[in-house]
Amino acid sequence: MTTLPTTTTTKLGLVIDLDTCVGCQACVTNCKEWNTGGHSAPLTDLNPYGDKVDGVWFNRVHTFEYGLGENARTVNFPKSCLHCENAACVTVCPTGASYKRSSDGIVLVDHDKCIGCKLCSWACPYGAREFDEDEGVMKKCTLCVDRIYNENLDEVDRQPACVITCPSKARHFGDLGDPDSDVSKLVAERGGYDLMPEQGYKPTNKYLPPRPRKLTGAAIGAQESLQPVKTNGKGFLGWVDKVLTR
Repeated sequence: MTTLPTTTTTKLGLVIDLDTCVGCQACVTNCKEWNTGGHSAPLTDLNPYGDKVDGVWFNRVHTFEYGLGENARTVNFPKSCLHCENAACVTVCPTGASYKRSSDGIVLVDHDKCIGCKLCSWACPYGAREFDEDEGVMKKCTLCVDRIYNENLDEVDRQPACVITCPSKARHFGDLGDPDSDVSKLVAERGGYDLMPEQGYKPTNKYLPPRPRKLTGAAIGAQESLQPVKTNGKGFLGWVDKVLTR
């Protein structure tokens, strides 16, 4: 089985703001476009114009209706690989195809070594692995490694495709291992949350909970349930944890 690095020089990852994500799918579209010709290319589409459309997507946005009455709100929830510190998808891999880089903490797949056994997809509690039926190998978010290190691009463009295309600036990229980085400060200020922390995988990516609404009149009674989510399993993200754990 594949081993994990004991330490990583940096911890590159995403911070996703659930308060400002509008569910426009721009991140999904640009991710698909960039990676169809990128590190894990191609991203297969199956029966794209038929009644049973399928294919490989590294980033998906799910939309949930949460709460009742004046406390109700729509939450758009982007989901991709979280590049976990304790990545079970790596340790179950029998060939070493799935691995975590010690230089930046990014989890990748070596397609030349992948035998398509799907053990990594079964081990991932977040459903972040995508099996390419045409090629018979597993694929996943790479944090656009062929973009963020591409010196032919202007420095401002060396970000994952999903981040650079987000119109509401709900996605942020940086070193979450550096407490002084912009993304780490954002997590500290907004109470950034690990998805399903009870699983112990220590995901690098963080979610920022929806902010409480300004309440008036009868809505004041709903204030408690709208407080920012903590890591105690309550609130909207706690509910998402329960759904994904089923």
